[in-house]
Amino acid sequence: MNSTYDPLVGHVLDGRYEILAKLARGGMATVYRARDLRLMRTVAVKVMRRDLGEDDDFAAKFDHEARAAATINHPAVVGVFDQGSAEGQPYIVMEFVEGETLRRRISREAPFAPDKALELLEPVVAALACAHEAGLVHRDIKPENVLISTRGQVKVADFGLARLMASPQMTATGVLVGTASYLPPELVTHSRPDSRSDVYSAGVVLFELLTGTKPHTGENNYQIAYRHVNVDIEKPSTTLRNLGQGSWRIPDYVDAFVAACTARDPESRPFDGREMLEQLRDVRRELTVGGGRDNRVLADRLRPEHSLPEDLTQAIQPRPAARPRPLTGATSSASPAENDPVPMWRPTNPASPQSPATTSHRGNPISPTVEDSGSQPRSQRTPVFPSLNISQKPEHRRRRGALLMALLLLLTAVAGVGSWWYTAGRFTTVPSISEVSEAQAWEAVQANSLTPESRTEYSEDVAAGLVISTDPGGGTRVMRGETVELVISLGPERFGMPKVVGLTREDAVSTLESANLAVGDVVEAWSEETAVGVVMSASQEPDTPLKRDTPIDLTVSKGPEPLTIENFADATTTAESARKQLEETGFEVKVTQENSTTVAKGLLVSQSPSSGTGKRGDTITLVESLGPVMVVIPDVRYKSVDDATKILEGVGFVVKVEYSSEFPLSLKIAAGTDPGSGTSVPEGSEVVLLVV
Repeated sequence: MNSTYDPLVGHVLDGRYEILAKLARGGMATVYRARDLRLMRTVAVKVMRRDLGEDDDFAAKFDHEARAAATINHPAVVGVFDQGSAEGQPYIVMEFVEGETLRRRISREAPFAPDKALELLEPVVAALACAHEAGLVHRDIKPENVLISTRGQVKVADFGLARLMASPQMTATGVLVGTASYLPPELVTHSRPDSRSDVYSAGVVLFELLTGTKPHTGENNYQIAYRHVNVDIEKPSTTLRNLGQGSWRIPDYVDAFVAACTARDPESRPFDGREMLEQLRDVRRELTVGGGRDNRVLADRLRPEHSLPEDLTQAIQPRPAARPRPLTGATSSASPAENDPVPMWRPTNPASPQSPATTSHRGNPISPTVEDSGSQPRSQRTPVFPSLNISQKPEHRRRRGALLMALLLLLTAVAGVGSWWYTAGRFTTVPSISEVSEAQAWEAVQANSLTPESRTEYSEDVAAGLVISTDPGGGTRVMRGETVELVISLGPERFGMPKVVGLTREDAVSTLESANLAVGDVVEAWSEETAVGVVMSASQEPDTPLKRDTPIDLTVSKGPEPLTIENFADATTTAESARKQLEETGFEVKVTQENSTTVAKGLLVSQSPSSGTGKRGDTITLVESLGPVMVVIPDVRYKSVDDATKILEGVGFVVKVEYSSEFPLSLKIAAGTDPGSGTSVPEGSEVVLLVV
């Protein structure tokens, strides 16, 4: 599936599990196909990421997944065989399912007819029923976590988010656990999953099987989650009709079953997987018996009871209004009832018509006139301020006390706010951000009163467009308004393999270095077709995407291989034997024939060239002996000795005269030859001429 190099491939975990290939990678772990060397079977091994292995929380969650899945014994649940840790990386050994995911089946074949959709979903619901009976909630039911083997067996995988229904809530506020397209509304509003949450997700999967589409879509996960909370899922029959797909119709009771499972109010759904499984089997049975016709009675029984609108979801409390701030003096034109929780005191203007100082006719005893001022005793410690009129009425004293209290509260608040600001208020914390989109990261940084900036960087582990890290790192305490640099992933850095075959060695090295690749091992080999110093082959095909500095092995031509020419022209080797040996060496052999009086027939007369070196394919000429030329002895009887001798020598014989008569007087007439006439003998042979 993934050709990218993985350091674990080829290793053996704990001396038992040989890692064969990488299958998939998730947020916490990577899944490999492996071989159990002890039991000699193929298994799936899920290995936690090395950077998370040292985190106790993640390790505990990983251990929790293994224990959760191991407690479920059901044929529709991927079995857990073993658990361990190798070099600080925890791993889980699971059943290996050869096949595909339900997501791939949906992408290829959906929408499905109702009977086929329910057939695919029934094992999933049966697995949930078993999990719920064990007190476990899966929390991440989606087509990607449903496997279909090559034999058609359906299995539920990935209990990474599973939790005991009785365990404390582990979800952080504001974090969506699960996949947004299959997320129950209650997990968005109050994050309290139970068995009905899995029922909702399974109902969404059924909707997708029936229609080939997801019920809610949006530009991001939060928009999708919002729609799950506030919008009812449409009837599958309506969606299928609007899409104009499928040659079948969906009965009303199938629509009702989907509506019951995906009700926004958890109370309106089947209580758990067991109840959902019973309803699903009722629906399948009706499909078989009724042939797909509507059944209003069954539909009414399955259809959820609608609660009051305010009961569908948990209300989100509005943001409280800002706390009122104390006013400074009388500069504000607003009334105390609008802006200040403390009644505001305003000094009396002596010049005002309502001033007590100007209403002496009312007999104010606390504001003496100039005429009777001399009659009042004066304190030696307190100076007299004739221009200041201070009323001593109880209501005025209360107002002055309220003013002093307000001023005291104001000073205390200012001191507290100032102290808070300089010790903590002007600081904020960089949020911990990783593997989220750039837009979400900007939003999180700005929410913490910081200024985000982005830069890009290649990453082998983080998908393109997601955040790799921040600078400063998450959790760092910084001043408000400071800049936080977001490192955005460009995905894995890859360079295309250039074409180097046919280039000289120097040009190939330069081309590889220009493409940000490295030169690996360079070997030389003989070649009859490629010139010396030219690259014949490379370890990677052209245009293959490779990591930076990937070593490329090259094979460079040494030219034609020199071959030693062995001389077989020794008059003892047959021409056929010499031809075979020379051809096995690599030469082309041409054989000619000629007569020889010195070399027997079939033996080698000569070879050209007969020594030195040549190259594969060169031609060597061999001369094969046909033996001597055979001549028939002519009949020379009754001819004179001279005439007979001339005749025999004329055809190439050496003549030896012998007298065969016992008479003392020779007639000098040829009586015959030895060998006799008509006999074939080699040219140049000696022939005895018999004379009488």
